[in-house]
Amino acid sequence: MGAGAPVTGVACRVCGSTATEPAGVVHGRVANRDFSLAHCTACRFSFVVDPWTDYAAIYSAAYYQGQGADPYVDYLYELEHPEGTVRRYEWGGLYRAVATLCPLDARTRWLDFGCGNGGLVRWARAQGLSGVIGHETGWIAERARAAGIPLLTAAELQRDAGTFDVVTAIEVLEHIVDPVDVLGQIARLLKPGGLLFVTTGNAQPFRGRLPAWRYVVPEIHVSLFEPDTLARAMRLAGFDPFFPGFVDGCDQIIRFKLLKALGARRRPLWERAVPWRWVSRAVDRRLAITAHPAGRRSVGERASLPC
Repeated sequence: MGAGAPVTGVACRVCGSTATEPAGVVHGRVANRDFSLAHCTACRFSFVVDPWTDYAAIYSAAYYQGQGADPYVDYLYELEHPEGTVRRYEWGGLYRAVATLCPLDARTRWLDFGCGNGGLVRWARAQGLSGVIGHETGWIAERARAAGIPLLTAAELQRDAGTFDVVTAIEVLEHIVDPVDVLGQIARLLKPGGLLFVTTGNAQPFRGRLPAWRYVVPEIHVSLFEPDTLARAMRLAGFDPFFPGFVDGCDQIIRFKLLKALGARRRPLWERAVPWRWVSRAVDRRLAITAHPAGRRSVGERASLPC
């Protein structure tokens, strides 16, 4: 394994500090090269120093069918078989978690930013929320539209700035080279006081041993957050972060994550006998999956500042 790119003096992409230190080297299974990791000692942000930015190659048809950088996903199967996929646990859990933090009704405007195959959009609309819509730029987007799932283009997003009550970004921020910039874009989409709900891996339990963390897939997971780091990035982007913790629905979100990690794409019969509420709590105590903040778009001057 080679040394990867130089880390010394690299500026942190959250706080701008050059107090960064090497955090290891990870070999990419698709790119077939080494990637260097850096860790900022000022804000605890970790990131791939030399990210692969050929997005057409990264997010190709192969990626969305589990034949790319992440072999544990199959977005095409989930799109075509929503009743059979283990992802339905995540969709249902996310709906319940958001409903705990924000009143939902037929008037709610909810954007799923980076929605993949649009499964969460379809789930929420089936619950009677006709104002739920997605945004996705990858290969799968046109397949989702063909399946009748409403997805906004980038131009339509600009038109709808400041109109959303809720934005979800589910396993999105780890894919973003400049997360503060993208969080700023999301802030501008929300109404003042609107809710941002995110999921992303928690790097804190793996501080000092990032290359051993299975979540570090260097072609696609280029930004790795600890909870206080993500809160700092949110503040810089115009949010007031808060820490909801293990709210209703989190047991189902973690249920999906565990089944995905075991390689289950379809719903196996055995898993329905598992006491998921207990198991999910135990896993969360170990990995602090629910420790990350949510955010509300700041009300007042900060909300209108460019990011």
